[in-house]
This record gives sequence, structure tokens and C-alpha cells, in this order.
Amino acid sequence: MNFELTNEFVDNIKAGIESKSEVFIKDELSELFPADIASILYELSGEEAHYVMQYLDTEKGADVLSSIDSDDRKRFVAEQFTIEEIATYVNLFDSDDAVDFLNEQSIEVREKVIALLEDREHARFILDLLHYPEDVAGGLMQKELIKVYETQNVSECIEEIRNQLESVDKVYAVYVVDEDNCLKGIVSLKDIVLARKNTKIGNLVKEDIVSVDTTLPGEEVAELMQRYDLEALPVVNAIGRLLGRITIDDVVDFITERAEEDFQAVTGITGEVEEDDTVWKLAKSRLPWLVVGVLGSLMAATVIKGFESQLARVTALALFIPIMGSTGGNVGIQTSSLIVQSLAEKSAMSLTLLERLVKIAQVALINGFVIGIMAGVYLFVIGESQLFLVVCLALFAVVFLASFMGTVTPLLLDKLGINPAVASGPFITTANDLVGIGTYFLIANWLL
Repeated sequence: MNFELTNEFVDNIKAGIESKSEVFIKDELSELFPADIASILYELSGEEAHYVMQYLDTEKGADVLSSIDSDDRKRFVAEQFTIEEIATYVNLFDSDDAVDFLNEQSIEVREKVIALLEDREHARFILDLLHYPEDVAGGLMQKELIKVYETQNVSECIEEIRNQLESVDKVYAVYVVDEDNCLKGIVSLKDIVLARKNTKIGNLVKEDIVSVDTTLPGEEVAELMQRYDLEALPVVNAIGRLLGRITIDDVVDFITERAEEDFQAVTGITGEVEEDDTVWKLAKSRLPWLVVGVLGSLMAATVIKGFESQLARVTALALFIPIMGSTGGNVGIQTSSLIVQSLAEKSAMSLTLLERLVKIAQVALINGFVIGIMAGVYLFVIGESQLFLVVCLALFAVVFLASFMGTVTPLLLDKLGINPAVASGPFITTANDLVGIGTYFLIANWLL
């Protein structure tokens, strides 16, 4: 069913909570997906949301918690849940989701929860994953998977799969290992079903599989899964022992988080912020790049002041100050966005720096020529033909310089180990405003 959250529905839920109508709440939520219930909880107070959670099936409640954004969940759990309640839900999480959840809690809460977990193997899985950074393959993987030994036959393999399915929700592949737990390959469920009962698994294994080391960056994991159209990816250690798997849903979550961070960086917002964060946190996240923008504008004003005599003599020059800054900023953003995209999709076929600059220069020549002619035609229309050469040359130069900066800046930041997406934001825009206006007045001073 398609669920649409309305004010009327939320009001009914709140009325049910106020009257403590357990039956009503259960009936209203029984047919909804966990993500839909999570959207309802956002509209409730912490106490009301906790009250609703108490009447959900425990497994569904765990799925609801998984659907809540990290920051909101951290506050919600810290304020409303006991250690015992947290442990109950963590018992039902996959190991990777459990680690993400526990990393949001204090160290004291984390240790108490792990001590209370009923499934000690699950607790061991969580402890194994806690020491990995969240942005590498080890931090993305889950320990739950189906594995069999190459020496087993099909009959033994099927029995092993049945035993292991209790802790694995989704089976994308059956991994085959040797007696040292080193990954040998995978075997499909179809091959297992069609093979004779006494056939050795080693005879069915497909050895040409893609696997990753625990230290591989998350971006490269996502690229591999996209390139080879994988639903799951085995993770091994330095000597090839199978440690876990990364599933496509975890990669999608990772890509989404990175896209949000890059978008905020591009728009000049530092840190992870949400619309419902405190006023101070929102202001602090925007302030650094606003300061950069103001400093850039003050420097641009200083440049204009240095050419006051030219402005006094030819006042029409002031008409084209905005277009110089905006054109440089737009061209810089366009160019740097393409460079950042190419850096995110690195391959052996990537262009060299010289090839990039030559290509960017060719594009800049075409764009600069078209924009310059457009501005020149406008000058004749308004009767300021004496500025034709100045404006045309200035726009041409601004497009060329902005393209160069938009290319070099993200490449330089990438070499320095800094997220190049930041270069696509206010830094490029502000710098190109300054360059554009400075270039315009230098050319005007030269020609006039």
C-alpha cells in the first residue's frame, strides 16, 4: 500500500497515545512499512514516539530504528531508551547496522549493551567490526553470510545453509572456503539444487570472483559494485581469509551519505547539518564560507577602488562589473564539477593534466567567443560601442582563466588529500569573482 502522511493521521495517532488506546495504535500501524512508521515518529515528541515503539513487534521496531536518521536516532535513543531496550533491538540488527547504531552511543552505553546481548556470536561479530573506520570496506561489511567448505558435498552443503540461514536475512551467494577459511570462490544456489547429492562443492565453485580487502576506501567499493553489477561483495583480510560481505543496500546508504556531504560542501556548508538542528549549529555550518565570500567581495571592492579614475572617466564600465564576476563564477563551477566527477570515476583511461588543460582551453575558446560577441552586440544596442573591444576581450579572458582555475584547483586539492568537492563551492566562485573583475579593469586600463 502507498502510505501518505497527513496532519489528520498524525493527530489521530496523538489522540490514541493520549487515550492510551493500544488496540487503535496497533491497528493503525500494523500494515505500514517500517520507513512509513519512522516518518510518523518524526512528527511526535520523544515520549510519544517511545510509547508507539512499545506496541510494535520487536523485529519491526528494529527496522523502524534502522530507518531513522543517525542524528535523530542518537537523540531519541539517548533520551528515551533503557540499556535493556537498546540491547533487545541490537540483538536483531545485522552486525554492520548494530555497529553503526552503537557508534552513535557513548562508550559506557556501548559496553553495557554488548555485555547484555543474548547471542554471543553476534556480540563477537560486533566487536570485530567496531575497530574499522566507517568509510572503508571493513566498516561497511557485515559478518552474517552463508559459507561452506570446498570439501563438503552438496547434501552437507544444503544442511549447512539451513543452519546458517537463521542469522542471514538475504542470500546473494554461497561463499566457498578451504579449511583455513580462505575464500576460494562462490557457488550459485541453482548449481547446488541441480547437482547430485554426493558432488563435491569444490567441483561447482566459481573462482573468478571479485573480493576486496578490509582497508579499501568505500568510494572504490561502490565503484567496483557498480562496474560489475554486484549485489554483494566478499571482504577478505591480507592473507585471503573470508571476514564478511558488503551488500548493495549498505553501499547505497554510503553513496547517499557521501552525496549529501558533497552537496553541502559545494553549497558552502561545513559539517553534517539537518534542517531541524539548532539555530547555532546551522549558523556555524554556514559561517566559514560566508566569511570567505565577504573577504573575497571586499578584495574585489578594493580592486574596483584602484580603478576609480577609469570609472569616473567611462562610467559605463560599471554596467559590466556584475557580468564579469558571475560569468567567472559560473564557468569555474561548471568546470570544477566535471573535474570532481572525473576524479570520482578514476580509471586507467583518465586524461593527463596536459590533456585536460588542452581540452578545457578549447572549450573556453568557444564559450568565450560566443559570450563576448553577445555582450558586444548589446553594447551597440545601448550605444556604448567604444567599450566593444574591452568587454569582449575581458569576457573571453575571464572564461579562459575561470576554466583554468576550475580545472587546477580540484586537481591540486585531490593531490593534497583534501575532498575536491569543496573546490566546487564558494571558494571557486569567490576566487573567480575577484579574477573576473580584476581582469576586466586591467584590460579596460590597457585599452582605454
